[in-house]
Amino acid sequence: MNEPSDLYTQALAWLGKEATRPVEARDPVNVPMIRRWCEAMGEENPIYVDAAAAAAQGFAGPVSPPAMLEVWTMARFRHTGRSAEDSIPALVLFDEAGYSGVVATNIEQEYDRYLVEGDRVSYTAVIDEISPEKRTGLGIGHFVTIRYEFTDQNGEPVGRMLFRVLKFKPNLAQPAAAAPAAPAEFSHPRPAVTHDNAHYWEGIARRELLIQQCSSCGHMRHPPGPGCPKCQSLEWQAVKASGRGKLHSFVVVHQPRIPSLQYPLPVLLVELEEGVRLIANGLDLPEADITIGMPLQLDWVEIEPGYVLPAFRAAEV
Repeated sequence: MNEPSDLYTQALAWLGKEATRPVEARDPVNVPMIRRWCEAMGEENPIYVDAAAAAAQGFAGPVSPPAMLEVWTMARFRHTGRSAEDSIPALVLFDEAGYSGVVATNIEQEYDRYLVEGDRVSYTAVIDEISPEKRTGLGIGHFVTIRYEFTDQNGEPVGRMLFRVLKFKPNLAQPAAAAPAAPAEFSHPRPAVTHDNAHYWEGIARRELLIQQCSSCGHMRHPPGPGCPKCQSLEWQAVKASGRGKLHSFVVVHQPRIPSLQYPLPVLLVELEEGVRLIANGLDLPEADITIGMPLQLDWVEIEPGYVLPAFRAAEV
């Protein structure tokens, strides 16, 4: 049996200790934030935003979706990254030893009750588990599990979460073996084409943006699926979208970079005239000019010979 490394021994000393400082939500649970989250996630349960619907289910008012448990305590966005006071020393230990890569592998949440308007959530976090060194496709590394305990303004438990990440040495940072093989003819990631979405990607190849419409109730839906979420009918038809829409939300990606794309890369959540939303890249959109609600027009980008993807640029007004 291999002896544990000095790094692993140092890391194990963090087990059961505070992973980061306790955090209290900056805002109490509130309906506007719940509404925006539900709109972004496509969540349509009325008890989350409608007082009458919530009352009919025995609640005093709208309740927060359970999956928002962690949302209330998320740190504010910082262009410079995580601040020193928000850092997790056990993970910094791996960073300093060359395990600079990080990827979240899984999250498990448990809920004790619905959060209601006015609740103010806090959490404490401890290092729950650290694995011995593992060899993965990303590189060698250690799995680190952090346990979060969430409480309300009275200190009563409302839920808990296990958050597991892999801290690894990227393969690029490891000793090179043989010379790399010649790059494949196509380097850009390709979609997973299934029986349910094949018509969509066949339309894309023809530079047509196709949306499913239920043949029974007329409901428009995207992404493609086998059944109507409104009436459960399995009958549908493909409708060619107009290509016009407006910006619902967006992010600008800086890292990681895919060689066939240009960065910074705007990734848009577009609300089409037909009432569905889809994610696509932005074209000729400087970050400073991107505004929520701006009109957009469909265009096409040839990523590689014979391979096109939909994208959106600012519409002429």
